[in-house]
Amino acid sequence: MILSFVEHESGVPDELSLESLTMAREIATGTGEPLEAAVLGAEGGALADELGPYGVEEVHHVVHDRLDGEGYAPQAWGESIAQLAADLDAGTVTGPSTDRGHEVLAHAGATLDAPMATNCTAVDVDNGAYELERNRWGGSLIEHARLEGEPTLVTAAEHEYPVEEADAAVEPAVSEFSPSLPDTAFAVQLDRVETSDEEGIALGEARVVVGGGRGVGNPDDYDQLETLADLLDGTVGASRAAVNEGWRPHDDQIGQTGAKISPDIYIACGISGAIQHMVGCKGAENILAINTDPEAAIIQKADYAVIGDLHDVVPALNEELEERS
Repeated sequence: MILSFVEHESGVPDELSLESLTMAREIATGTGEPLEAAVLGAEGGALADELGPYGVEEVHHVVHDRLDGEGYAPQAWGESIAQLAADLDAGTVTGPSTDRGHEVLAHAGATLDAPMATNCTAVDVDNGAYELERNRWGGSLIEHARLEGEPTLVTAAEHEYPVEEADAAVEPAVSEFSPSLPDTAFAVQLDRVETSDEEGIALGEARVVVGGGRGVGNPDDYDQLETLADLLDGTVGASRAAVNEGWRPHDDQIGQTGAKISPDIYIACGISGAIQHMVGCKGAENILAINTDPEAAIIQKADYAVIGDLHDVVPALNEELEERS
């Protein structure tokens, strides 16, 4: 049986968990085993209708008064998943490549003394042995690995698997599971959440991203990129060079040490295309590069390119879009 840990917000599964369900379903199809899901939190039981379209046959709602009534506790969550996996005799446990997904599965793996691999881009199971491809160093290195052990725990690399419904939806059964958790499992616990004061669409969720690099020249000229993003219902990002110059906050940084984006289109303005930056935008469906240098690395990797000065091209785009709006 394939058990998939699903994160949610008030009963709505997050996108990376749905991506990990695509990976889990591929494993289930290959091994001929059923796909089931584990959810925690007071609203977790309401997820059955949300997960049926993705081929989940049973939803296990993990219930415990301290899990439902208090803040996130990584060890308690991990031990809960470990106990559920052992109770179900799960062969594989999957999860999203979020900080929490990695943390919970790491605790579960330690409790079960089981092997774990994060950021997987391909998983093939043959007679209990797992042949994996996984991103290392932010995706600049692809590792081929082989794991043996049961259960095996794996997380799906961010934006490497599509959110994809199953060929046929099912109506999942819902069951409750009550783990036994000592007080020590709650030694580390979330006590507050601070909301970012950043406004607008989050980089990781935007369908259109307009990125600016050192070629923008100064912080004031990001206004024209902001205008372009607004006209396209998108948001603005930046290269590390622009962030290092102090032109944009670190929250805007796209790349190996910044945000990973997966928009329908990424418009890269005045960005050279260093490998660290491409790690962050490789999930983009399309890349349009605007650059004066035809030999820039990003021009070679883009789907579309405009060889020209962004200070001429972007205002012209804005003017055309405003006329059409």
